[in-house]
Amino acid sequence: MTAEQEKKTQRRKLRSSTVVLGGMGVLAAALTSCGSEPDKRCVDRDSYDALTGYKVVSDKNCKSGTSSSYGTGKSSRTEAAWYYDADTEGRRADYGTFSRSEAVDRDGFGCSGSGGG
Repeated sequence: MTAEQEKKTQRRKLRSSTVVLGGMGVLAAALTSCGSEPDKRCVDRDSYDALTGYKVVSDKNCKSGTSSSYGTGKSSRTEAAWYYDADTEGRRADYGTFSRSEAVDRDGFGCSGSGGG
């Protein structure tokens, strides 16, 4: 085998390996993003500000999937709920949704839109 033929064979192997590895990465992304849980934050529904969004509160204030009241005394009770796929900055979240199924449907590369809620 000549030096020229050896270089061509080596390049062909490299290209083939790159295609296989790239394909595996795309497949892994498709499988994990479709079945994964959307990002969620527990927020105070009563704290919305048009410039900064909702105030993020401790996860313990949100019961799984539903709204719940927290605080002490009647005057300080507020509604806490899961807020999905929001942009967060510090302790504030905005541009998300309170619907888990909507968050699953709008995210996920390769999903068929059959996300459950």
